Amino acid sequence: MSFARCFVGAALALAALPAAAQDFNAQPNFGTVNLRTGFTPDPQVIAVRSGGALDVQNLSSNCRGFISNAPDVRLNFEAGNLPLILSVNSSADTTLVVNGPDGQWYCDDDGGNEGLNPSLRFDKPSSGRYEIWIGTYGNSSYQEAQLHISELYSQ
Repeated sequence: MSFARCFVGAALALAALPAAAQDFNAQPNFGTVNLRTGFTPDPQVIAVRSGGALDVQNLSSNCRGFISNAPDVRLNFEAGNLPLILSVNSSADTTLVVNGPDGQWYCDDDGGNEGLNPSLRFDKPSSGRYEIWIGTYGNSSYQEAQLHISELYSQ
């Protein structure tokens, strides 16, 4: 087989792989939060803007929305016996994407309050780093939102 045919075949195979879009090691857009179980006040509320240019459905068919390359918030969490609840409050239709300490991706679209707000509940959270993205459903526009971090209730 010629070098050119091998090169073209390898290029086509690489093009079929999903692109790594989210950079969970990038500097977070809205900062880093360090919390340990029993934190106060509960909830912790961080003002963010949802959205970005990356379609998160390319990450997983279960995920929805458009997010930025860098995480919006990095949460360093020391877990205890309480759940960890991440939720978003916004007048826009938002989504939530989290890369947990276990390296798994967790996504929600409308699981929170008010119908269009997302929420993720970790009943037995792991200690470690949670990379959090707040997406905008349906388009890449940026929208005002609040990330709520709680052990007691979701927004």
